[in-house]
Formats: sequence, C-alpha cells, structure tokens
Amino acid sequence: MSDRIYLDNSATTPVAPEVLEAMRPFFDATYGNASSLHAFGREARRAIEESRAAIAEFLGVLPEEIVFTSGATEADNLAVIGSAYAPGRKGGHIVTTKIEHHAVLHSVEWLTSHGFEATLLDVDEAGLVDPARVRDAIRKDTFLVSVMAGSNEIGTLEPIAEIGAICRERGVAFHTDAVQAFGKVDLPMAAVDLLSASAHKLHGPKGVGLLVVRKKTRLAPILHGGGHERGRRSGTENVPGIVGFAAATRLAAKERDEVGARMRRFRARLIERVAAIPGTRLNGHPTKSLPHVANFSFQGIEGESLVMRLDEHGIATSTGSACSSPDLEPSHVLVAIGVPLSMAHGSLRVSTGRQTTDAEIDRFLDVLPQVVKDLRDLSPFKVGE
Repeated sequence: MSDRIYLDNSATTPVAPEVLEAMRPFFDATYGNASSLHAFGREARRAIEESRAAIAEFLGVLPEEIVFTSGATEADNLAVIGSAYAPGRKGGHIVTTKIEHHAVLHSVEWLTSHGFEATLLDVDEAGLVDPARVRDAIRKDTFLVSVMAGSNEIGTLEPIAEIGAICRERGVAFHTDAVQAFGKVDLPMAAVDLLSASAHKLHGPKGVGLLVVRKKTRLAPILHGGGHERGRRSGTENVPGIVGFAAATRLAAKERDEVGARMRRFRARLIERVAAIPGTRLNGHPTKSLPHVANFSFQGIEGESLVMRLDEHGIATSTGSACSSPDLEPSHVLVAIGVPLSMAHGSLRVSTGRQTTDAEIDRFLDVLPQVVKDLRDLSPFKVGE
C-alpha cells in the first residue's frame, strides 16, 4: 500500500537516505574488522573514530567518553548493572522512577534480586518527577540515580538538569536514558555522568547505540571478551551501524530546528483535535514534552483494537497498553500517572518523524473520530457510564 502513513516513530524510524548512503561502503568495500592491523582494519578503525568524534562534538563530550553498544537496551543495562558492580563496590542503593523504560526497570529489578536495594519514585499526573523527591531518596549508600530525559510513552520531559545537579552535590552518579530525546532537544551534558542513546530512533540503523561514560565515572563491563571500546564493551564493532549513527546525528544537528518546529506544530494540532473527541484524555505534560510524541486515552475502547482498526486504514500507531486480554495489566507508565483503569487500556501513542507531512496528519485526524465512534458502538461500556 503506497499511501500508508507511519506515525509510530517512537518505536523506530525509517533510515534516512543520507544515512543509508553513508553506510553503504562499509558493507562491501570497507568491510575490515576494526581490530585488524592491516589496511582494511585501519580503514574501519578510522571510520569508527571519526564517527565517535562527530557524535562527541554534537554532545559536547570527549570522544573517549563514548562507548558504542548494540543498542539502548544494552546501554541502559551497562549503565545500571555496570555501576552496581563497579570495582570496589559491594552492594548499595539505586534511585529511579516508576515510569522508566523496562531496560532500566528490569535491570534494577535484577539487581534487587542480587542483594541491592532500590527506590522507585512516584511522578505527578503529568509524569514529572520532583527533584526534591530525588534529593530525599538519596542515601549514604546510593551509587546511582537513573531518570529518563523524555518519556518514550507519554513524551514528558524530566528536569534532568536539576536532578543531575543534586546528584553532583551528593556525589552520586547520574544516568539518563535519552533515547527519545537525543537529537531532538538540548541535553544538559554537564549534569550527566551516563547517557544512553540509540541510532534507530533518529533515522539511523537498528543494532547500534551508545553509552556516554564521563571521566572518573566508575563502571564495570557486563560483556567480556577482547576488551573492545577501551575495555568497556567487548565485541567486534558494528562499523556500518556506527557510521550510520554518526550520519544520523549530523543530519539531526542540521535539521533539528526546522524538523523540531514542524513536529511541535503537529503535536499541537493533534492535541487540539484529538482532545476534542468526547471521553478523551491527554496523557503527559501538555507543553513540557518531546516534540514528536502525543499520547491519548479513550474511554470505552481498547487501545489494541484502536491500533488495529487504524492499521486497516493504512495508519500505523501504537498503544502503551497491554490490552489483548482483560487479565493483562495496563501500561506501567499510565498507572504511575494515575490514569483511571477504565481509560488506561484505551491508550494511543502518535509519534511523528522528519518524514511526516501535513497531509498525513490531516488524514489521521479525519479517520480517527469515526474509528473511535465505531469501536465505542461495539463496546458494552458507553462513554460517561
């Protein structure tokens, strides 16, 4: 279907043509192993280090502070688990929030099953964590605070500069999952010790991410082998992916103002029109948000049914709710921000990208009200009951 509309860019993005072109030679021409001493290997190594330098310049960090990984899940795991098992550390306490990505939450859960302790902070109804709560939660044995920069599900931007300043004052390392924010909003790197990002959220390739590890940050590797990435992450480097990550970063830097303004305009239109549908709730902060994410809940319908019906119209969206069965729990993020269970199962996330057009937003806004009405007509639960 040539007229399909893709509004699920928080899940993944199409690789930009410029990125694909930058990667192409590293599949069939410059294909050496970057650890090899011969010319093929030296060419691959040069490409990696040039890419590392480009991303470091974009972030305002040192090239040696960037560790390339297989993606954000590995980067989050490395930040959380690697901090817990840093040389000389035996046990301790971590602070995070109830709305983090599962790559962080499940890592923290795994640590607690191995004798560590954790505090999971509440957020307000917009998804914001109060920096004062972070301050109060830090203990003498706290070794890490992890708070995402922007929610992948509801879009809310967290006050990471303030949280990072508190951590710096208390001598605690601060990690932020910046997967959705990287390349879209300014990141206060002076307040951050560890930062995770992923290329495929930024019109780059899948299978490559990074963890920024600032100097003097204590971290143990979680993958062991040949000592790649200065001993932080063993494994043969994904040269085409790393080159693509750098190309996507350069493109984001070049286009951020223009694309960001367009996505913010789309988000404002979505909020205005979708929120006008009776029995609809905006999830997340109305203004303190990533430019590309809008999340809504609809009373009387299930999010999964809504996504599937929109897909029948050629429109790709997503739901944060596990709603294929009445026995399944709704999104942990929506529960944390206090969305009533009657609406939490009926969530819809709409996320735009650099390729999104006004015509596509118009089409979505034309289709959605009728889809919502049709599903409510089939539902035994009526709006307002």
